[in-house]
Amino acid sequence: MASAETGGDKYRSFMHGEGEKNTVWRHGAPPNYDIVNKLFEDERTKEWLEESLEEKVQRLLKTWEMEMIHKVRPDDQKSVHSQGFTASTNGMKPLTRKEWTAIGGYNAFLATKLPPEHRIYDPDKETVDSGMSTFLTAFPRGFAIEVLDVYSGPPRVAFKFRHWGYMEGPFKGHPPHGQRIEFFGVCIFHVDEEMKVEKAEYFYERGNFLASFLSAPAAASASGCPVMRGN
Repeated sequence: MASAETGGDKYRSFMHGEGEKNTVWRHGAPPNYDIVNKLFEDERTKEWLEESLEEKVQRLLKTWEMEMIHKVRPDDQKSVHSQGFTASTNGMKPLTRKEWTAIGGYNAFLATKLPPEHRIYDPDKETVDSGMSTFLTAFPRGFAIEVLDVYSGPPRVAFKFRHWGYMEGPFKGHPPHGQRIEFFGVCIFHVDEEMKVEKAEYFYERGNFLASFLSAPAAASASGCPVMRGN
């Protein structure tokens, strides 16, 4: 995984420089992560040494999320293996890169088997843009992510992560409560010899995360184990 390019993002690769001159970006230009990077730096619980396995995995995670959301053409996604890539959430049907890109990262990550009438957020009714807009509105300072632990190295990289933001904007008609919303999960990246992701498997508690938009969440324990309820 390449280090940050000159003038680029401190925590993500493949955003700027000669290698990205022909990249097609979803919104016409590379995204700006300055605001969410500040949230990350202010509230992260771990600060990994540069070039450590944990730092490399965290950079890969942030780069992978950025590329899958913001790069329109699969060929421009340099952290993803070009053939046979799949991603799944909570043991549900794996999605190909084409399927993931078509429905959008938020909708793929929030896939559910719940009946439509019980869905706080219905990914089947959202587009790539509407899904992104929903969460950018709810989290005006962004939705930060950090790696908490790395359990195994390549080629099967298993790690625990924390995702958090502040609900300072409305969410699907629910007024902002201003409190921190966070969840913890486990992910397994199957990578090749170049650390490109061939398969991603996410496991986290979807139901509690979405319920946090309805009322201010109680304090969460960082040691809590993610479970697969509310699929």
